Amino acid sequence: MDLKQFIANFAEQFEDTDASEFTPETEFKALDEWCSLIALSIIAMVDEEYDVALKGDDIRKSKTIQDIFNIVNEKV
Repeated sequence: MDLKQFIANFAEQFEDTDASEFTPETEFKALDEWCSLIALSIIAMVDEEYDVALKGDDIRKSKTIQDIFNIVNEKV
């Protein structure tokens, strides 16, 4: 699984945040646009793109995009 592609897919879930703001170290919950609907969009994207079922707890315990990537990578 490619981290750059994962970040691009992650960034697509945000409408108003510029894609250049997304890096492995981005603390996604600190972004102004972050909300529960985006969390659901990320869960759906991960399911669709990577065939991995993320849970709300996975999102809650994650701080950065790298954290989410690591969880998905473990479940692939």
